[in-house]
Amino acid sequence: MEKLTRWIKENTDLTLTIICGFFIILGYIVSQNNLILSNVFFTLAIVIGGIDSVKDGIHEIRVNNKLDANILMMIAAIGASIIGHFSEGAILIFIFSLSHSLEHYTENKSRDAISELMKIMPDTARKYQEDGSIIEVNTKDLKIGDRIQVPKGELIPIDGDLLSQQAYVNEASITGESMPVRKEYGDRCVGGTLNENESFDLEVAVADTDTLMSKIVAMVDEAQNKPSNRESMISRIEGVFVKSVLILVPIFILVAPFILNWSWETAFYRGMVMLTVASPCALVASASPAKLSAISRAAKEGMILRGGNVLDTSAEIDTVVFDKTGTLTIGIPSVTEAFYCKDCDQEQIDLINRIVKSVESTSTHPIAAAFLRKLIDVETLELDEINDITGQGFKAIYQGNVWKIGNRKLVAAGTNHPEIDKTQKKYIDELENSGSTIVFVTENDQLRAMFGIMDPLKSNTKTVIDTLHDLGIETVMLTGDAEKNSKYLANKIGIDHVRANLMPGDKSEIIKDLQDKGRTVLMIGDGVNDAPALATADTSIAMGSGTDVAMETSDVILVKNDLNRVPYLISLAKQTSKIIKQNIFFSLAVIFVLIIVNVLQIINLPLGVVAHEGSTILVILNGLRMLTYRKDLNKQSDQEESDSSAVLA
Repeated sequence: MEKLTRWIKENTDLTLTIICGFFIILGYIVSQNNLILSNVFFTLAIVIGGIDSVKDGIHEIRVNNKLDANILMMIAAIGASIIGHFSEGAILIFIFSLSHSLEHYTENKSRDAISELMKIMPDTARKYQEDGSIIEVNTKDLKIGDRIQVPKGELIPIDGDLLSQQAYVNEASITGESMPVRKEYGDRCVGGTLNENESFDLEVAVADTDTLMSKIVAMVDEAQNKPSNRESMISRIEGVFVKSVLILVPIFILVAPFILNWSWETAFYRGMVMLTVASPCALVASASPAKLSAISRAAKEGMILRGGNVLDTSAEIDTVVFDKTGTLTIGIPSVTEAFYCKDCDQEQIDLINRIVKSVESTSTHPIAAAFLRKLIDVETLELDEINDITGQGFKAIYQGNVWKIGNRKLVAAGTNHPEIDKTQKKYIDELENSGSTIVFVTENDQLRAMFGIMDPLKSNTKTVIDTLHDLGIETVMLTGDAEKNSKYLANKIGIDHVRANLMPGDKSEIIKDLQDKGRTVLMIGDGVNDAPALATADTSIAMGSGTDVAMETSDVILVKNDLNRVPYLISLAKQTSKIIKQNIFFSLAVIFVLIIVNVLQIINLPLGVVAHEGSTILVILNGLRMLTYRKDLNKQSDQEESDSSAVLA
């Protein structure tokens, strides 16, 4: 009984529809013996089935000062009853009510993205007391600074900083990354992700309402509730449409007997049918289900949209602008090439590596970090002396030998220049042409090694650019990096245009120039130094796992740093726009045809309602196709899942 009560509360509109149908059945059962009682049952069916329609209609008039389709249906049902067609009026309300119930159900279905996201957040957490004991508390009661325990195999209840030495966390619920990510002391762990190793401790870093997952849920909810420009336009059309019908139907009733030689009763009845079939129910439902479904689908694919307008503008995109560092590239410099002198044996190579690591371990420069990742298993040495030469590198002394680790300017300083043979010169030219930063290593002014350092391209970058070209979209790279390196990378992956050596403000000016030329621009950046350009573009996408700046700046958040989502988003938007246009054309065509067949007296009121509401349901179902939208964009199956994780490993 309790389950039934809960179901009725959750499905009030469908419950009223069922009761309406029950009274219609009773009306037909007693119609042969008691016409008055039969009409009473039909009237009850109209009242019960029409309660929601009356409420919605009054709400629209009071709040939005607008007449909607609910008013037309109630007038038609009442009008049919006035001329004695109680049963047809009741059937009209029943079918209309059933259609609305199904529409509400499909809307709820398309909002499943929020409920699915909320399901992964634990309701309780294991909190440490002052005496070291652990109690179970509600997650919402946790405060910043609380210490909690996350047992093995359980979900992290809230965002926090790791207090244990290490942890392995599966972040698939947030980033789509299926492989566990290694966390170290002080690293941020995100609520809703899974502890795949031994239990660890966290210090709560945010309030329950400020977690990454809470922000994602809020953004999806906001996007689904905020009408797009297309929805707003349809809503305005609905008001004009309803007013026009309310004016034209009485004129039709008055004129029809004279022009078509009908009786007044026939004219009135046909007027009620016209009220029904001319109602813009299907037109109103043309955009919303498709938009809601597309937003939900995007959320499941790791793309959080800030509103339905993002879909409208993304469908018109003809130019995609990329930032380079952290967008097309991993964003982490890496040692990609190593060249040792030809007469160096393994022992000498090991010594060179140990000298380099010992020197670079004293620096916090990104290039130093690249060496430390490359030489992670190499042991350091106790050097006699280290000098940091600003802008050039390091000079170190070990066992009386002078080592220089740095750029060309450093190793060429002084009277003795290292000799460079043809093979080495060719290698240097190749590295420089590829845009690599070269670090030279000399011992007593003799060249011992060279290292090429680059910020590697993400492994699927070329595939994404090719797919965008297949969609007829032009690609542009805007970067503050050197022109030589930028052009090399652009040529490698097939980007159409490159602008280098730019300041953040320059990027927004270039985007404005593109827009002035009639281009619709989508900008992809990291959401921090690209903020001016992101704000200027017609649509903006921020890379990065949902940082605060990215969420505030961009129209779309790529929760997972996967560029494959960019062409997917554009295709999703184009398909959504196509479906909405189909729905608008279909709904208007059905209204036109039904008006014609009504004038020809081919249909009666129940058939008109069935055809009209059937078209509404078809429009809704067509929009719901976006829930399962799939597009083969030649995606590489979530490769490596996370390039940055691979580099850090």
